[in-house]
This record gives sequence, C-alpha cells and structure tokens, in this order.
Amino acid sequence: MEIYSAIKDIAKTKKVSIYRIEHDLKLTNGAISKWDKSIPAVNSLQSVANYLGVTITFILDKSKGVI
Repeated sequence: MEIYSAIKDIAKTKKVSIYRIEHDLKLTNGAISKWDKSIPAVNSLQSVANYLGVTITFILDKSKGVI
C-alpha cells in the first residue's frame, strides 16, 4: 500500500473525501493522489495527519502494511 492509499483508507473511516482534505488544507487539486508515486513534503503530510487526527507514523506504518 502506498501513502495515498493509506490516507484514502483513513479518510474513508473518518467519512471525509480526499477532495475535502485538499480543499480544507489549501493543497492543489490532486496533490494527495500524487503521493502514490512520490514522497510528500513533511509539512504537507503532517497537515494531513493532523487533519485526520493521526500521526505521520501511523500513516507510514499503514502504507507499509504494518497496521
């Protein structure tokens, strides 16, 4: 699982769309989906983690299949 997929799964459990996250955090449209192929900036990933109420470590562990 990639970072984008992990965020998408977490967002689904929180009943929030990727679009809503990007809009609320003032990220460009499609920014999070690009994280499937690239590494996000730490400050952007931290903002998403805070928005979802999780830690960066939780997102990264989920993306690695640890959780």
